[in-house]
Amino acid sequence: MRFLLLLLAFCPLCLFAQVQPLVQAHAHNDYEHPKPLLDALQHGFTSVEADIHLIDGELYVAHERPLLKKEDKTLRNLYLRPLQRRIQAQNGQVYPGFEGFFYLMIDVKSNADSTLKVLKSQLDEFRDMICLNRNSVEETNKPVKIFLSGNRPSLETLLQDSVQMIALDGRPGDLGKGISVALMPVVSIPYDAVLKWHGRGKPSSNELKQFRKLVQQTHADGRKFRLWGIPDKPAVWAFLLDEGVDLINTDRLADLQTFLMKRQATIRH
Repeated sequence: MRFLLLLLAFCPLCLFAQVQPLVQAHAHNDYEHPKPLLDALQHGFTSVEADIHLIDGELYVAHERPLLKKEDKTLRNLYLRPLQRRIQAQNGQVYPGFEGFFYLMIDVKSNADSTLKVLKSQLDEFRDMICLNRNSVEETNKPVKIFLSGNRPSLETLLQDSVQMIALDGRPGDLGKGISVALMPVVSIPYDAVLKWHGRGKPSSNELKQFRKLVQQTHADGRKFRLWGIPDKPAVWAFLLDEGVDLINTDRLADLQTFLMKRQATIRH
């Protein structure tokens, strides 16, 4: 035990070395966990959500606008710097051997344009790890994909950006408009906008038909499909996965990890 503690003291990343990355796992309001980002990484999540507020030129992570400005609650200190350190220590990867993206979904709570200006400036410090919305292999093989939800800037604003480190969380109304997948990798919608089913019995045939149509349209457009505000329980997780939902929102990190691992083991056998 003493040897293990000494090992972890000198190599904290060893905690995550054997974690299996889970491409369907999205940490809803990740910052509300005891160790933001780190808890999600310890459970194999490949997508996390951080709400931000622009206050006096700095980006603070919180659901509601914080009354106190705490340096340890900034986007830089909770997410960008820890991700950069991890990636630098692991040969350019978030998880060893995992070649997919790690998605950082930033939910903008303050003014879209002023927040975007500060966010772009901060992200420029971390360009070594952020995938750009372009076609060259050199620019798209970086491990972190940033996309914005909440008070999103306009598509035109992002297209005018010469660097293009930031993508958008799309809506069903964006489908079929020829927007590049790099610029809009995910389409999201509230759960109760398409489904009233909460895990007992079966969904009605009508809502199931409309739901399947939306998932099919999203996939035909080449994008991932996500629902927020889902009933956070295994029966609903299983149903959504069976229906092709790509990212499962949860506050229950350990439970979803266990669920997905068991599901994968069942499929393999």
